[in-house]
Amino acid sequence: MGRKFKKVREDELCEMKKGEGEIVKKYEERLAEHTDAGLEDVSKFSSEYEKFRAEALSERLSWYESWCGLAENLLRFKPNQKDLPELERAVATAHLQVTPAGAASFAALVAFLFILLGLAWMAVGVVLSTDFFADLSKVELPVFFPLLFLVLAFVCVRVLSHMPLFLAARWRLRASNQMVLCMLYIVIFMRHTSNLENAIKFAMEHVGPPLSLDLRKIFWDIETGTFSTIKESLDHYLESWRHYNLEFVTSFHLVEASLYEPTESRRVELLEKALEVMLEGTYEKMLHYAQELKNPVTTLHMLGIILPILGLVVFPLVGSFLQGLVQWYHLAFLYNVLLPVVVLVFGMNMLAKRPTGYGESRFAEKVYKTAFDPFWLCAFLGSLLMIVGFFPIIINLLNPSATVGDKCGNGDLDLGLFGCFLDYQEKGGKLYGPFGLGALVVSFFVPFGLALAFGLYYRLRTAKLVKIRNETLALEKEYAAALFQLGNRIGDGVPAELAFNKVALTLEGTPAGDFFGRVDQNVRMLGMSVEEAIFNEKNGAILASPSPLIESSMEVLVEAARKGPKIVSQSLITISNYVDKINRVNERLKDLMAEVVSSMKSQIGLMTPAIAGIVVGISSMIVAIIVNLNVKFSQLSLGAGVEGVGDLGALVDIFGVEGIIPGFFFQLVVGVYVVQLTYILTKLQSGIENGEDPVMERYLLGRNMYRGVFLYVILSLIVSVLFFLLANKLLEQSF
Repeated sequence: MGRKFKKVREDELCEMKKGEGEIVKKYEERLAEHTDAGLEDVSKFSSEYEKFRAEALSERLSWYESWCGLAENLLRFKPNQKDLPELERAVATAHLQVTPAGAASFAALVAFLFILLGLAWMAVGVVLSTDFFADLSKVELPVFFPLLFLVLAFVCVRVLSHMPLFLAARWRLRASNQMVLCMLYIVIFMRHTSNLENAIKFAMEHVGPPLSLDLRKIFWDIETGTFSTIKESLDHYLESWRHYNLEFVTSFHLVEASLYEPTESRRVELLEKALEVMLEGTYEKMLHYAQELKNPVTTLHMLGIILPILGLVVFPLVGSFLQGLVQWYHLAFLYNVLLPVVVLVFGMNMLAKRPTGYGESRFAEKVYKTAFDPFWLCAFLGSLLMIVGFFPIIINLLNPSATVGDKCGNGDLDLGLFGCFLDYQEKGGKLYGPFGLGALVVSFFVPFGLALAFGLYYRLRTAKLVKIRNETLALEKEYAAALFQLGNRIGDGVPAELAFNKVALTLEGTPAGDFFGRVDQNVRMLGMSVEEAIFNEKNGAILASPSPLIESSMEVLVEAARKGPKIVSQSLITISNYVDKINRVNERLKDLMAEVVSSMKSQIGLMTPAIAGIVVGISSMIVAIIVNLNVKFSQLSLGAGVEGVGDLGALVDIFGVEGIIPGFFFQLVVGVYVVQLTYILTKLQSGIENGEDPVMERYLLGRNMYRGVFLYVILSLIVSVLFFLLANKLLEQSF
């Protein structure tokens, strides 16, 4: 009896669950009928969050996450408790799959490896010392490189332990640059359909990463049970921006408030206010940023360019007077490692304070990925030129006797008034140099090879993209007026299929007219619907105009068409007004930044290469004079028996060739520093002017590398040859 009762009870429960399922299904279908797009696909994109995250983040960040996990397993270090909350927020902001302890452990591991390298270098230097096996008291400990590794270990601890903070700052810069368009897309959608979930989805599909990953994370947090409603998840996300972009938070709250308005006019008014707050806040913050940016740019110019490069003039004399205490690799560490890092950190801090901009760069990504990759070609050409630049060193290593002998050596070339081609000097059984003008000239192939490799690579990769970008920007510039005309035509009762034809004829010969003409041609010639004419994968008009703004407005047109021509007309006219406002703000922002950007362009294209070129020429003259004086005094000191000549030995010691930094190495340091400065300053210029725009950044890198380094090479060659000739003539007249 008990078993029978239990069986009946189970059957009743199954029927109840079945009935509940049918009820839920019925009301889900009814809910979907009252919305333009049901929310059943919310879990579809939120479940793909991990996949989308892997695509949005670079491969370098994946490696960083892997190394942090490995380091945390090997040796676990805890970060400073005061920094822990900020590090946790940074990890969440940048969507990193690491812990603050993992970042600290990775920093400690790298520092430990640098310390081991320093100790190993010292041990090898001691063992290879000529006096090690003879007399331990005469062993000279190599100090510089072990000390260098120790400094690098300290820097790694400071930098790598705070790497999540730097990554989060970069993420915020890139994301904030998309917020104006994000708010535009949300307001556009909410203007004709009051549905916050679908509005966020609409914006997420068009702004692209990194902000799209943030929006996708909102849905992911709902699906994983972190939050139960879209409002809770959205408010939690907005809280992370409260201290960095308050107008974005305020605009989103206004959008949320529009959901509770009983009247249509009040709802639309709040939506318009949301976009107005975003645009006005952007303008005011950019105004203050432009005013505050002048002093940092001037400081960067003086401390990173003028003073360091002008200070190079004294290094030849310092090296000579200090009897070799300052070597070329000391100079290389200072100018090719320390100073570039300082300039880069200073510049990144400037960019981190940049407010939201209108720098949408998500276009033609497929063109960039599928285009020819000239990496190996550029690497081969650059390496070939750099090998030519190191030719004086290679010759000396392969056959040292060929560069030493009577006057210009057994295998060296005599350049007449310009001295020897390589001009290696022998003293105490060791070779020093090369001091010749020929070696100095050949050394210019090294910075030129670096600049050619980088410049040619970026130029070839972005040549087609920049053309598409400029065409798209030209189309967007006049798109507001074209969209306004299209909305008016449809509002007058003209069907959308015919409205495209009429507007295309009115705007014939313009980019907007060409776009509408392609839509009309697809409708007339191929018999497509308006949606197919715009978005067809093979013949769609949008393929020739890959603009997210145009794509989203056309999607609004297609969706609004389901509600009638009046809604289509209102939506298009509203979008036109919004786009016009954004374009006006964008032009005002360009005016605000014009002075700063112009200053940075002059630094990159003229000031840096010109100053560096003159300094290299002056330094080469100083080196030539010191070397020739050493040779003359050495020859005169041989006649010690002659009255008044014996005291020249002291001058020979003062101007010893073993302490002089050769012009060859000096130019290598300066030339590489010019390449590094050009790279860093170009990234800063692009970031300040365009925000996070990788295509424009790569294009500017390709252009500036050519112009800046080529100008440096030409000026250095001219000044070096003239000053070298002047120095030799003066010495000939004196002796």
